[in-house]
Amino acid sequence: MKKIIVSIIAFSLFSASCSDFIEKEQRGTQTLENYFQTVQECENYTNELTKRLLLPNDWWTLVAPRVTNEMSTDDAWMGNTGQDSGAHRPASQYLITPDNMGDMNSIYTAHYYTIQSANIGLERMASSPLTDVQKNQYMGESLFVRAYCYYELVNLFGGVPLYTKSLGTGDLTLERSSAADVYAQIETDLKDSAAKLESAPVNKDGRINKWAAYALLARVSLFQEKWAEAKTYSNKVITEGPFALEADFLNIWNVNNHNGIESILEAQSSSVQNRDLGSALPTLAGARGEDKKNFPSNDAADVLDGWGWCMPTSDLENAYLSENDVIRRRSTITKWGEAAYGDEVLNPTHKFSLNDNKSGRICRKYYIPIATRRSLDKKDGHLPLNIPLIRLAEMYLTRAEANYHLGGDALTDINVIRARVKLDPKTGISGPTLLKQIYKERRLELAFEGLRLFDIRREKDPTTGRPVIESLMGPNGTFVKYNLSSTDPYETTNLREPQDKGINFDPSKHLLWPIPQLEIDLSGNLIKQNPGY
Repeated sequence: MKKIIVSIIAFSLFSASCSDFIEKEQRGTQTLENYFQTVQECENYTNELTKRLLLPNDWWTLVAPRVTNEMSTDDAWMGNTGQDSGAHRPASQYLITPDNMGDMNSIYTAHYYTIQSANIGLERMASSPLTDVQKNQYMGESLFVRAYCYYELVNLFGGVPLYTKSLGTGDLTLERSSAADVYAQIETDLKDSAAKLESAPVNKDGRINKWAAYALLARVSLFQEKWAEAKTYSNKVITEGPFALEADFLNIWNVNNHNGIESILEAQSSSVQNRDLGSALPTLAGARGEDKKNFPSNDAADVLDGWGWCMPTSDLENAYLSENDVIRRRSTITKWGEAAYGDEVLNPTHKFSLNDNKSGRICRKYYIPIATRRSLDKKDGHLPLNIPLIRLAEMYLTRAEANYHLGGDALTDINVIRARVKLDPKTGISGPTLLKQIYKERRLELAFEGLRLFDIRREKDPTTGRPVIESLMGPNGTFVKYNLSSTDPYETTNLREPQDKGINFDPSKHLLWPIPQLEIDLSGNLIKQNPGY
């Protein structure tokens, strides 16, 4: 009997702590012992690693929990009031417990599958017969994948078990490392990744490159309040990288502009009809209850009919309105009956089921234009919407925030971002007012791009010195009070999702999600639970 390497996807059926592969009689297939011998094998393995990290076409494993994190903020409701919300409700309504994690279980488990797989690949590729240049390409990408997994884990759960070697069934003895140690490993991996990817091509088929490593270094430095490092890495990407801001903000999420000039890293998608490679996000968060009679064509081919999760709040819309920010508002939010921005001719009055939609709004960034819908014989599983994970605008905002804390010029960078969407520059502001404006620009620019929950947990209210989320959520939170006194005609009509969103937030525990109880049990209680749970 030989240990057969079946694939990383098959491997994901095992415990994250187990490096043993399914044992089958050898029938000419590749084994773990003889794999990683060719460039193609190493590339295939690395491609699968990247796919497991990004998974744009798998709605449950990573897309759903990432969307649930959006629902846990002031930007989004759960939204779908016609179906069971059990997967999203624990986190989004701050009712989460170690035994009732909803879909937060899957992101924890999935990332450890990927970390284990990355460790195996890195060990095997280091001793493979490839050239150093070839090894650097695939090991550099694998290091980034491992770093990104730990980046999400530490921001969701705090300090987590940290390992950089492949584990076997006898290695279920890992305790939690500190958040500082996890971040240190993330930084080490990203610096090593950038060095190995120094000569790798940029945006070749959307592959990971050194600029993605530097950009993520800028982000994790900001999250740790390492202001000098955040400035250094964001400035490096801005001034040395081959990127530029899209002239048209709407073009960032354009189905015909994959891996555009602003994108540093995108989750890839494809509409090829013989494979399910499309993004699940436009279905998961698409308008629920579309009907052909509401389109000028009266043609069923124009109907996508999504599942209706993660609907924008009126509070987010009001943030755009307060800045007279028409372009980013319409590029981010479409209200019921309003033309889909950029698709006004074919969808002049986008309508959907208000009975199933809490807010009467959908996320425009996740929208599939009518012309693209018509071109697809198969829609579900074939929607060609790449998902930007890191883009240049974030680097400007990172540099602005770092400069604020370092006493540098923060206004110039936020005004570059504002100018792109035809807003007047901010002038004459400083101190807490300037910091709050930087926070606001991040919200308006990066809404629904996976950063809002992490931001409001880490950002400090300049008035209280406490995390911003504490002023938004809880019985006295401004977002909660706004919703309870709101007169919004959509949100206050559909009360099947409670209007008191965020009222259960408890600052003594909800700055992190709990560790899944199953993981604690598997460790023999070596893994300790987060405070308050």
